[in-house]
Amino acid sequence: MSIYVLYCRAGFEKDCAAEIQARSTDVEMFGFCRLKDNQGFVEFEVSEPEAGLLFKKIKLRDLVFTRQWIRLIEKLTDLPEKNRLSPILDVIADNKYGDLRLEYPDTNSGKEIANFAKKFTVPLRQALKQKNQLKDKHSKILHLFLFDSSNIWIGISYQSNNSPWNMGIQRLRFPSKAPSRSTLKLEEAFHHFIPKDEWQTRLASGLQAVDLGAAPGGWTYQLVQQSMMVIAIDNGPMAESLMETGQVRHYREDGFKFEPKKNQIYWLVCDMVEKPDRVGQLMCKWVMNSWCKEAIFNLKLPMKQRFQNLETVRNAMLETLYTSGKQFRLEIKHLYHDREEVTCLLRMV
Repeated sequence: MSIYVLYCRAGFEKDCAAEIQARSTDVEMFGFCRLKDNQGFVEFEVSEPEAGLLFKKIKLRDLVFTRQWIRLIEKLTDLPEKNRLSPILDVIADNKYGDLRLEYPDTNSGKEIANFAKKFTVPLRQALKQKNQLKDKHSKILHLFLFDSSNIWIGISYQSNNSPWNMGIQRLRFPSKAPSRSTLKLEEAFHHFIPKDEWQTRLASGLQAVDLGAAPGGWTYQLVQQSMMVIAIDNGPMAESLMETGQVRHYREDGFKFEPKKNQIYWLVCDMVEKPDRVGQLMCKWVMNSWCKEAIFNLKLPMKQRFQNLETVRNAMLETLYTSGKQFRLEIKHLYHDREEVTCLLRMV
């Protein structure tokens, strides 16, 4: 048996657990979860014939509600205040790692350990370097998951199948000129879904974009920042600062009824507060009709059984898309800046 620790947003533990159990069952690996409400992580104990097999069978990118995951090596409790290093170094003796991360649950209580984690990183990293245990090219990452200064879990992940961000969170600075904080959702989506070496083509200057449910312009702002020309669809008003750029045309129309006159649209973005199944089918319609090349959109989820509801919506979308006979890619992630919603990328390939 192996134990994996899956980091998630506090309050989404049941969805994280339901998803990992469903996905592991899909690859004929069976286990059970331990969790508490609002603790910000889930323990998944699974039977595997070789250590780390789950990492080989499932991609983190395919898990919606898991931000980061590690395979647990040891749970250390009641560490002596004057010598915390020795017990940790004993556990990881003779192993080599590509990097070291000290993390904690993304909760109010977890954040109280942040200062200690930052300070403790320095002596631990120095000790590992002295023992020649940190190697830049090594694929294995060492994680210390802290609950307080005396209770620390030790685990590992692999660069090929983990989040590159500490705690699985990409922190972005809110741009002061953006009309709303929702702008961070689209900015994070660009970073998550689009490899940096593809930004010059997929987020190129001059591309045409449509923003459904645009007002006041949080998502339009990100498109304008990429020097795109934007058609903003919303019955509400747009921020004057965006209209003054000359890159935005605003039409007071229903986002579900609007249709582009020419198939020159590259991006469709949508953050409308609507039922997720309705939004999902609208996105399928745009992509299947070649009204756009790619779509990034949010699906607002109910308070309960979010994973189950998302599965229903996703399966309905896949069924619709399969009828097109085209090749497509649908990715879904509960991003850090999302709340009761998930962000999706849909594109034909």
